[in-house]
Order: sequence, then C-alpha cells, then structure tokens
Amino acid sequence: MSQEVEMPQTNLPVCVIGAGPAGLATARALRAKGLAYRQFDAGQKVGGIWDIERDGSPMYDSAHFISSKTMSGFAAFPMPDHYPDYPSNAQIQSYIEDFASTNDLASAIAFETKITDIEKLDGGTWRVTTDRGETTEFLGVVCATGTQWHPKLPDLQGQFDGEIIHSNTYRSTETFKGRRVLIIGAGNSGCDIACDAAANADAAFISMRRGYHFIPKHVFGKPADLFDHEGPNLPLWLGRPILTLLLRMYVGDVTRLGLPKPDHKLFESHPILNSQILHYLQHGDIAAKVDVDHLDASEVVFKDGSRETVDLIVCATGYSQRQSFARDYFEYRGDRPNMHLQIFNRAHRNLFGISHIETNSGAFKMFDQMAFLIANYLRDQIDGAQSAGRMDAMITGPAPDLSGGIKFVASDRHQGYVDSDTFKRHLDKVSKSLGWRTLSQEDLFAPRPQMGMAAE
Repeated sequence: MSQEVEMPQTNLPVCVIGAGPAGLATARALRAKGLAYRQFDAGQKVGGIWDIERDGSPMYDSAHFISSKTMSGFAAFPMPDHYPDYPSNAQIQSYIEDFASTNDLASAIAFETKITDIEKLDGGTWRVTTDRGETTEFLGVVCATGTQWHPKLPDLQGQFDGEIIHSNTYRSTETFKGRRVLIIGAGNSGCDIACDAAANADAAFISMRRGYHFIPKHVFGKPADLFDHEGPNLPLWLGRPILTLLLRMYVGDVTRLGLPKPDHKLFESHPILNSQILHYLQHGDIAAKVDVDHLDASEVVFKDGSRETVDLIVCATGYSQRQSFARDYFEYRGDRPNMHLQIFNRAHRNLFGISHIETNSGAFKMFDQMAFLIANYLRDQIDGAQSAGRMDAMITGPAPDLSGGIKFVASDRHQGYVDSDTFKRHLDKVSKSLGWRTLSQEDLFAPRPQMGMAAE
C-alpha cells in the first residue's frame, strides 16, 4: 500500500490511476509542481501495456514502436542512442523502467492494487476505493489507465468449428504453426500479427473493411516521422498531395495486391506504418480478403462470396475505453471518453483522463504536456489563483478544433482523434494564456521535495 506526504497547502492528495507511460508522466508533473499524490497500479511493476508479462497486456513478442526513437520518448529523457530506429517492446519496457527509476517514481507506487470505485463527494472532492478495501478522499482523480485493456470482438454470424481469439491474447508465432489463420482488422497491430502469420502459418489471410494508406517506416533512409519533422512545414492543401504522390512512388498501387482502395484521403484515418505486410502480400505468403459475411463450420465466407478454410481467427478489432470504476462520470462517444482536450471532464471538476487520446504521432511527449496542464491547474486551485477559474471557463466552453483541417473518418477510433501538431500547439497556447510555464528543464529537474507517496 501507499502513504502520501502531506502538503501544507492542502491535506488532500491527487489520485493517479495507472503506472504506464501516461501515469508516470503525470507523477513527474505533479512532483514538479509540488503536489501530493498517491499512485496505484494493478500490475507488479511500471510499464502498463508494455509489460508483456502482465495479465491482460496486449503486447506480443514481435511488437515494436511505430514511431521512431528520435521522435518518441518523454521530454528531456531521450531514448538511448544504441536503440534501433524502431525499438522493440522489451526495449520500450526497459526505457520506461529507467525513466521511473531516474525520476524516483516507482518506489512511490502502490502496485497490485486495483481501483474498484470512485465517487464524487458533495464538496467536489473524490472518494476512491481499492480492491484492498481502502477508501481515501482525494482532491482529484487522474485516469491514466491506458486504452487497450478491454477487447472488442466483432459480431460474427454463423457457426465456426475452429478457434476465435482477440489479438489481446496473442503472444507468440507458435500460435500459428501448422494452422490456417485469418486476421480480422488492419490496424497497426493487426498488420504486425498478420506478418507473423504470413511467416509461420500454413496459410494466412487478412480481412479488412476498408482500404488504408500504407506508409513505409523509412523514407530516403530516415524514419518516416523524422523525415516528416525535418521537412518543410507545408499547409495541408499542399503537403498532402505531395506526400500522396511520394507514397505512390514508394508503395505503388496496393489494389494490385488484392487490397481495397482507400475510401478516404491520406491522414483522414490512422495510417498503417508497415512495409512488411506489403512484402508478404507481394510474395503470396498472405492473401487480402474483404469483410467477413459469415462463418460456415470450417470455412469463412466473405462478402464477395469467396470462401477460405480456416481453423484460427484472430480479431484485431480494437478496444473499449470505458472505465468500469468511474460509474457514469464520463461521457462516451464510440466507447471513448469525450473530454475537453481529451484531458478535462466537462461535467465533473478534477476528474481527468490522460491516456484516452488517439493521434498521428508518438504519445509520450504529448502525455508530458497534458500532465503539466493538469498539474498547473491543480496547483492554481490550491493557491487560489484566478487562472484556475479561467481554465474552468475553457473546460465548459466551446470545444476547440484539433483536427488540423483533416476530416477524419467516421469510426469509433476517430471519435477522440486529434492532429498531433495542432494539439501540441493548442496546449502551449492555453498554458501561455494562463501564465503557466510550458514543459522545460527547470520544471523537470529543479530541486524539489519528495511529494509522492512511499509504498509500504
């Protein structure tokens, strides 16, 4: 269990739920602003989904970062130089553990402790209950629980003689040996797992509802996100057709591989950063199929009338982000919490989310920005600063347009989707308008008292 260090300004700490990247970024920000907090995590160590040994983790042996080491990582804490361009899941887990150790965060976390209920009290504070029976009052609650813990399975019609699993339970290529495998879903995880199946199964197929734009992980020898970052800052109307033409030259016409033509423009859906899947399609190690119509004993029937004999179906069909412990305090759109800036609960003050955001870039630095916005806001509440009230007005006011001019496809995943550059600029603008310092070396590493809790 954990014991918070009481601050002279208030006797109520902040509750941080989760010790993955978002939760650790939150803890660092709260400490930097001199705020007491208590942090809880259901796992045995830091890392969240990156801890492949943790029950319920969606991680698999072949998983790698889809953003590069150069453009990823926490602020002022770059990934090691010896890491490859796209680190493995084990390297990311090691990096997260190093971040927690360097910032002395892990010792202040109550591990193997699950939050079972939160309740808003009459005075605006929050009562939090754990599975250990502990009930504590907090100034606020930060939900940094991640987004990939509650699998969503498709409604597959018919009867199937084989095995159906969600990608959340997939770990190793051993699963595919000697089997005929269908992957349903073509997100980045679905394509990764499809590549594993292509290289190890007796036969492999991937079914997708719509076409996607495929971006190679390297462009002219550089990681794709670094290439984009170092290039000219072009407006969308100019940059999109240029990049579309570049991708056509690099990737070619994917419909000749059996893939459906994208039904949207580049950037309007989360792109697929995967060159291997195209390699396996080109070599016939996997075949592209349209959406599933129904199951028929040992066969899968697709909407174009074709059939394939399959004995294992892997559903890479996403996750629900509903928070079972949070009662009805969140408003949801497409199973995604709908919040101001995807941070601030509009109806319930001091209930925050920090990991329920979908974006087109690496998230760790974004978590840092979001965490410091929360920490500054709480700090000003305690100090009685007028900027806290001004933030309140923003939270309940009109929602800003964070799309960067992109018309995202109408899907559950894109309900909380933001353009990363637009989002980061807006957070900086908000901070500056309220007189809050943005993330800096001074914020992160200035001498400070130990404000977190000490785990028993």
